[in-house]
Amino acid sequence: MVSEKIVPGLKGQQQTVVSEHNVAGHVDKYSTPSMISLMEQAAIAAVHPYLEEAQTSVGYEVHVRHLAPSDIGATVIAHAELAEVNRNRLTFQVEAYDGDRKIGEGTHKRAIIDRNR
Repeated sequence: MVSEKIVPGLKGQQQTVVSEHNVAGHVDKYSTPSMISLMEQAAIAAVHPYLEEAQTSVGYEVHVRHLAPSDIGATVIAHAELAEVNRNRLTFQVEAYDGDRKIGEGTHKRAIIDRNR
């Protein structure tokens, strides 16, 4: 059962600094997989405080566009807003920014599951 506290409008964010550990090595720019991971972490931050003790969430769908590059040393911030709740399935609008410049956008879906099952 999903908590009635998990409702559209919940927001989360996560940030990172672009470094040699999260770049696409062939161009030394922030990698798309790293951006997607940051967006997922922002979605987790939005809802995990409201989950019951035995619950967690797992990602099952990502639709994201990487719009612009970010250089080593840049701070990237991902934002996630819960847009829809359908039983145990959650849909988030996600965005990533390098300063004021949007570098990524899309949707991410997660399912709330019981860890003990």
